[in-house]
Amino acid sequence: MPRTIRMPYIVKRVLSLLVGLAVESFGIALITKSNLGTSPISSIAWVFALRFPQISFGVTTFVMNAAFVVMEILLLRRDFQPVQFLQLAVTFWFSATLDAGMALLAWFSPVSWWARGAGLLLGCVILALGICMEVAPGLIMVPGEGAVRALQIVTKARFGTLKVCFDVSLIVIAAALSFVFFGRLDGLGVGTVVAAAITGQIVNLLNRHVRFASAAGPARKAR
Repeated sequence: MPRTIRMPYIVKRVLSLLVGLAVESFGIALITKSNLGTSPISSIAWVFALRFPQISFGVTTFVMNAAFVVMEILLLRRDFQPVQFLQLAVTFWFSATLDAGMALLAWFSPVSWWARGAGLLLGCVILALGICMEVAPGLIMVPGEGAVRALQIVTKARFGTLKVCFDVSLIVIAAALSFVFFGRLDGLGVGTVVAAAITGQIVNLLNRHVRFASAAGPARKAR
């Protein structure tokens, strides 16, 4: 009988990370195109993309995440591990797929509240699915999460608490930039608040019912 060729588990983990990032970026693109705001982590990058339309959302996202890596270096100093520079490679992939998602959704510009709300909620579900696939392999943190992790190491505070404070800070900065650039709130909205409030809950729900390629490896059958 021919032997079954199995994919090495590390390859499954890498694929889960890359596919997860692509799914996550499409979810952010859908949330953004729903015209109710964008996700908190993308808020500053989106405001810059609106102010400088010649620069794509993906490029501003890459620059913003590169700034997060610099923040990690400044916080951790000698404790920053060189392998974490791979976050930039991960960010490059994420930014490229984000631009691809925005291009694929170029036709989607809903006007009615029900269509915008439906796009927002579907985007949050897709974003949550991507986060599950990205986090499960336990390979490389994306810079946004890496910056919060660095803050946790320095301050010894809880990750969840710091994450909320970090996201709120990004929204406040994005709102301030919006008023500086446009004289009004642009690029942010109720969708930003909804995405911040429900995405984590959807992640928890998916993790309870769906198994992804994890760092722990496949479960062994009981003997």
